[in-house]
Amino acid sequence: MGLALFNGHSMVGDLKRVLVCPPLHAGWDDPVRVAKSQELGFHHAPIFSTAQEQHADLCRVLRDAGAIVEILPASSQLSLDAAYAHDASLATDFGLILMRPGKKNRIPEGEAHRAFCRTAEIPVLGEITAPGTTEAGDMVWLDSKTLLIGLGYRTNASGIAQMRALLQPHGIEVLQAPLPYGAGPSECLHLMSLMSVLDEQTMVVDLPWLAVETVELLRSRGFRFIEIDATERATLACNVLSLGSKRLVALRENPKTNARLQAAGFDVRTFPGSEVCINGSGGPTCLTRPLARA
Repeated sequence: MGLALFNGHSMVGDLKRVLVCPPLHAGWDDPVRVAKSQELGFHHAPIFSTAQEQHADLCRVLRDAGAIVEILPASSQLSLDAAYAHDASLATDFGLILMRPGKKNRIPEGEAHRAFCRTAEIPVLGEITAPGTTEAGDMVWLDSKTLLIGLGYRTNASGIAQMRALLQPHGIEVLQAPLPYGAGPSECLHLMSLMSVLDEQTMVVDLPWLAVETVELLRSRGFRFIEIDATERATLACNVLSLGSKRLVALRENPKTNARLQAAGFDVRTFPGSEVCINGSGGPTCLTRPLARA
């Protein structure tokens, strides 16, 4: 059998095809868009050349791992946040679901992903509509039939209900996980800010920030936890992308947490993310929209 053009329902299979949006294509070199960076939650105006170089480093890691890296075309409709390509769509075995982000400047990203699907021969299973809001950073596949969705400021109850209506006919159970208030509505806090799935039974977690019911749900399903080093919370230590077969992509800025992952038997591959990740609060998972895994 040939390589699947798309599939979903796993976050830990061998990554074969992935969509990214380089900073250049999200306008990180555009003074008009850069002027709005702090409104969007960036810590400072991004340094374009550094961000672009760091993104290229990530793409090299992905290609070295055997993934085909697809590039989202540039568009004047996209804000700086579009570089975090994970959030605007969710891949499933039946096509992509287009999100309606809770962060208003990100709503045009759904249409950009729709246009990509047309050129990439990927069907669209459905899309979230108002008043629903969803961002895929709030969505974690626990197994091939169970999707856990965080309820917070980026993904609301209507969005979760629409996701359930789209997926239940295909035998997918959608569960809900409450998210903490954290630093408030302006903070970029997703469910995947607090957990990343590393293999079928292992997660890296920011345990103190997870709700008790979420912790107990994960434990009841047999997941074991590797906790991040708390001193690396602000540098996105919990944001780790599985490449499959015990291989991970993590930020070079988090050596203590990365050492814990290595001690647990994982092959940790790193790239520097000071500008492209930490400045905009989006790590390796955020920068990638996996399209197909084996």
